[in-house]
Amino acid sequence: MSNHLKNNPFTIAIFGEVLADIFPDATVLGGAPYNVARHLRAFQQHPILISRVGNDALKHSLFAELTRLDIDQSGIQLDSIHPTGQVTVHMENGSHRFEIEPNQAYDQIHTGMAHLTTLANQPDLAYFGTLAQRGIQSRLALDTFLSGAKCPRFLDINLREPWYNKHMIRRSLLRTEIVKINEDELAIVCNYFEPNLNNDKERALFLIKKFDLKHLFVTCGESGAWALSNNGEETKVSVPPLNAPLVDTVGAGDAFAAICILGLLNHWSMEEMLTRASIFASAVCTIRGAAPETSDFYLPYIESWF
Repeated sequence: MSNHLKNNPFTIAIFGEVLADIFPDATVLGGAPYNVARHLRAFQQHPILISRVGNDALKHSLFAELTRLDIDQSGIQLDSIHPTGQVTVHMENGSHRFEIEPNQAYDQIHTGMAHLTTLANQPDLAYFGTLAQRGIQSRLALDTFLSGAKCPRFLDINLREPWYNKHMIRRSLLRTEIVKINEDELAIVCNYFEPNLNNDKERALFLIKKFDLKHLFVTCGESGAWALSNNGEETKVSVPPLNAPLVDTVGAGDAFAAICILGLLNHWSMEEMLTRASIFASAVCTIRGAAPETSDFYLPYIESWF
């Protein structure tokens, strides 16, 4: 293992949902924040999950898994009323559709507890998404979390119907300087603010200028990914061929986001960052679910990147 990774880990505060993905034949812990935390910890960083779970069987599964993966549990809150989040995953023609339950524990993240976690850890980067903003309590907690985190902020846009609207997207973009989004979401987001833009480059430029963003990362599935920065730099990469059969695309975006975070903290070039994020996201598509079972999966990347 690289001494650089072991001796100089970055602290990343990760705010949002932890939930169980209910597949037709299995139940797997997930949620974009949880998946990103898993990857970052496997790369020997110090992610701190700030979330909330119910007093139920899924809670016990989660804490057992966090212990196994050696992920900091200090930001996980317990809720005696609301259940741990659940999502039913419908597999359709190699892709997936999510059915997300309402009124879950992660909608009730406590403001004061989240703020104390942030103050105690002084993160190097703060990560948040969109789904956990659907509940007013968690929205308030997010606002306090972001104001207390004196560091770069990374917004991972994951639009899940019906749990988003123009107001949520606007307030999210106003609270960050780094955004990861896919090409379909880019069109949806821009249509809220300026529907007459002709192409994705125009949409990206519009968002960077309107919301004073520093970097915008856009994923395009099999077509690769690209990024635009506020200095006008544009970088494009293609997706490398899979080294194994495609299993599913669950968690590919989360894998991409995790590597972008690693790249930003380690000052990789934009081309290095996008290439490595695309390679890693593609590899995740060759396994079942959003993250591998063992750390062996990460070793080739650690050896070649650090």
